[in-house]
Amino acid sequence: MASGVGLVDGKSALVTGGASGIGRATALALAREGARVLVADVDGAGAEAVAKAIAEQGGRARAVRSDVSDPADVAAMVGAAVDAFGRLDCAVNGAGVIGTPGLLHELSLDTWQRTLAVNLTGVFLCMQQELRVMRAQGSGAIVNVSSGGGAIGTPALAHYGASKHGVLGLTKTAALENARSGVRVNAICPGSTDTPMLAGFMGSSEAARKMILASAPSGRLGRPEEVAEAAVWLCSDRASYVSGESLFVDYAAVSR
Repeated sequence: MASGVGLVDGKSALVTGGASGIGRATALALAREGARVLVADVDGAGAEAVAKAIAEQGGRARAVRSDVSDPADVAAMVGAAVDAFGRLDCAVNGAGVIGTPGLLHELSLDTWQRTLAVNLTGVFLCMQQELRVMRAQGSGAIVNVSSGGGAIGTPALAHYGASKHGVLGLTKTAALENARSGVRVNAICPGSTDTPMLAGFMGSSEAARKMILASAPSGRLGRPEEVAEAAVWLCSDRASYVSGESLFVDYAAVSR
């Protein structure tokens, strides 16, 4: 792999949503810093491509197709990580969707339920399985990907905001419950980041892009690699006394 400083050298890691965007950048960064990585995504071919990229750079990785809203898929995914690497030291729960925008009184129940199934229930199901393994080991670090939208309200995104607010609540509860188990649980809250998901949300609307950029004091979108660095640090022993934190990776945080 390209040179790193070995922040997670020798650790076994799992990344959901690893086929693209922040998840992909995180899987690559973990591998660069010495971890063996299981790349998981509902896009199985995309996950395979990321695992191949890691291997081509000299790292160790496996891939699995997994729908985080399906309890059986999640159990199999975590089992695959343990089978592949013998243990599970780090997990980054990054799978997520935005959902079709809509004002609250017009929002369809299907959109609401699907968004929460992936973004919130998916994190719940992943943490359940990950915690069972890590608690038995007596060590581990979990990083849940929330959002800047997990701390504020955003018009037409009630479903997304509710799900990401919920992730922060789950994170803090799990951190407290595991404070003496050797397992740390944190969240990262990315601001507007240049990912395929955000591009899909903006579509071809120049007005939407200008609105999003106007909300960023830096005048630019974040890069997935910048968010990944925060996730890797929280997975590492450098963050050994950090748990229950919601870390904003977002220039806009300076204006809150």
